[in-house]
Amino acid sequence: MSSHSQIPENALPETTEADEKERNDSVNTAVEWVNESLNMMLRGLKPTDQCKVDKILGEYFTKKVEEKKEVQNQEEEEEEEATLALTSCTPSATSLPGKKKSAKPGKKVAVAERPIPPAEPAESVLRGSVAIGGTSLAVAKAGAAVSHIPLYLHIALLKCDQDSLKEMTLPLPMVTLLNCEKISPAKLRLVKEVMLIPPVQLSLKQGIERVLDIQKEMMRLLQPPGEAPSSQVADSKKGRARNTGKKAPPRALKRISHLGCLITGCDNLEQPLLLMQTVCNNIGLELGTDMYVAINCAAHELMDYLKGKYEILTGTFKSPDEMVDMYVELINKFPFIIALIDPLRKEDRQQWSNICCALGSKCYLIAEDAATYISKLKTDQNINVPMCSGVVLKYINETKVSDLIELTGLLDGQRHITILGSPDGESSDDSLVDLAVGLGARFIKLGGLSRGERVTKYNRLLAIEEELAKNRTLREANLEFIAFAEESQPEKQLSDVLPPPKQDSLPPQLSQPALQVHSLPAQHADLGHPN
Repeated sequence: MSSHSQIPENALPETTEADEKERNDSVNTAVEWVNESLNMMLRGLKPTDQCKVDKILGEYFTKKVEEKKEVQNQEEEEEEEATLALTSCTPSATSLPGKKKSAKPGKKVAVAERPIPPAEPAESVLRGSVAIGGTSLAVAKAGAAVSHIPLYLHIALLKCDQDSLKEMTLPLPMVTLLNCEKISPAKLRLVKEVMLIPPVQLSLKQGIERVLDIQKEMMRLLQPPGEAPSSQVADSKKGRARNTGKKAPPRALKRISHLGCLITGCDNLEQPLLLMQTVCNNIGLELGTDMYVAINCAAHELMDYLKGKYEILTGTFKSPDEMVDMYVELINKFPFIIALIDPLRKEDRQQWSNICCALGSKCYLIAEDAATYISKLKTDQNINVPMCSGVVLKYINETKVSDLIELTGLLDGQRHITILGSPDGESSDDSLVDLAVGLGARFIKLGGLSRGERVTKYNRLLAIEEELAKNRTLREANLEFIAFAEESQPEKQLSDVLPPPKQDSLPPQLSQPALQVHSLPAQHADLGHPN
């Protein structure tokens, strides 16, 4: 199982050490659960009975959560009693002279122009929860093994019946090319990842080869003038002329991100996109026809809560409404961008609605951090999930295989696209690819084409393509954008596609108003290639 924690690029040593300790403690707890309780509880069950196993795992996890809450409540009560005892015999700190500082006269205090919704508290992760996801996945693998079929086919059969599996579609890869970190003196903060999406008429192998060609040319352009090519950031061609006279493109650091791609810094939003155009033009490719671009904005990392605005560039701030206008202008100028991931925080629900209505027919608006954990999507009816084109699902913590099956079925019914995403703290297990193929995900987000834990997944995707092509069961992908109408009655317009309501179905916020398939504009003709 992958680590649930995000890995900061330039974390302080003490932060890294604390994160490592937390992960070690979590793994040790998970091993205890597996070796003791789960080992006894699951003994004798059939590995093909995934639902029964996952139900037992879910009940066990719920029990552990309740136990933790009881311990926390007891600790809080003891702390309150200790505080009361202390304050009864000690003068209040606020009464001590010289402690309270008043604001200096004339000093400006930054205030938000309009109040913004506060950030929701971070999702708590129960120590040891990876045992639940790991055990569920292990049972699925065992079920596939005893059935003598690949894991992706076993997952597909758990989700669908045999008749609907005559052909299968591979998810399109979102390949991370650049990781735009905030590097001094670079100013751009908005773009976390620049990703490439091959067109559907190419085979996966052809698409990956095309991405590699773009990556090689990108490395060459980012190589500082006069320096020898680096094994990590330049191709092996020799005798390159020095780039003199012209303004140098943004420089890449000589290291690879944990996402498996080049790290670079940019000064404005257009710079990485113009760089992409230059790279593709140099090797005879056209963006919007031969390759598409997706951007992970990670807007939740940019909010300045004192100002109530997003800091998109160092010292440049935009309100949530201004962010929507900026994205509309960006997509109109660069129509080869076909997906934006986390363009806003999940709390800015009205702006999510606005951007979906403005851009839904041209671009996928995807919620990753703006979605939340899978288990919460299924159970918490009050969760803040914005209107969106689709959701990035990650197999982490207490997520179970049956949770993925149930949730992707509901998303399919509501005509959302599903993306299986690779977490930051990734492992070398390639099961995520089988899950994505078996669940019928539209995209798979694995990071870049470097680092073993990511390359192994691309290799698995290529192997599945070969197997499906050999068996003549590979169906070509067919992507269509969805237009969002501004005013509608979703119950009437979606009755033909929504599944019957269930007690544990998705929260009402995921039901989209007036979804309809939109005919793709000319620049996206390849993307909407018919079956």
